Amino acid sequence: LQWASPLEAIEHFKSQEIWFAPPQFYELCRLCNFSSLRELHKFSSDRALEGCERWLPVTLTASDGSMQLLPGDELYPEDPDYTGEKKIIMSTDKKVEDLMKEGSVFHRIVIKNINSFAVYVNIEAKYKHMNPLMINSDGSDYNSRL
Repeated sequence: LQWASPLEAIEHFKSQEIWFAPPQFYELCRLCNFSSLRELHKFSSDRALEGCERWLPVTLTASDGSMQLLPGDELYPEDPDYTGEKKIIMSTDKKVEDLMKEGSVFHRIVIKNINSFAVYVNIEAKYKHMNPLMINSDGSDYNSRL
């Protein structure tokens, strides 16, 4: 067991020493906004009564990877399948890079493979929350506009 800062944990992920699922990678990127536990505590105390939003990541499978779309992303479905009863499958023959070049409103985690994630967010966070830092585990940059 080893203690690590969020950025150190991401570095361990990049070097494949440890693995995180996409939601944990996203949250570590969000924690990178804070330089200390005291700063995080102040932020969480200040926004505690603001509310929260229920999220359901929706997977879009591309020809060379996938994306976990989150609320606010331009590709996020209007009526996501919260129960799994509709069995909706989102897929495209396009490449991840093409989807990124074509898009402009992002709230997504791009998954090239099990060890390569990238967070892209350019929407305003709701409820005075903090967006994650946009970190790519493989150093790729699909959209220089971000």
